[in-house]
Amino acid sequence: MDNSLDDETLKKLAYVSVSTYRVKAIKSLQDGQVKIPTKIAEEAGIRSNHISKVLTELKDIGAAECINEEARKGRLYRLTGLGEEISHNLDE
Repeated sequence: MDNSLDDETLKKLAYVSVSTYRVKAIKSLQDGQVKIPTKIAEEAGIRSNHISKVLTELKDIGAAECINEEARKGRLYRLTGLGEEISHNLDE
């Protein structure tokens, strides 16, 4: 873990770390990837009925963002700078 992270980032890293689903979703989106929820769920092994809650939690802490919020279907998600920082500090 990077010791240069500020307290807020560390708190958010801890929040992500305690949930297997949040960790898997972050890993699926790391390194600038943009994906629809179905693809994230498929890759992360999360049931599709859980993925929207997980993505909402990640959006709420500022780790992920939806780049076409107005779309009803085919929403695209990616990590924010904070999300990328968290993804690279998660324990393997």
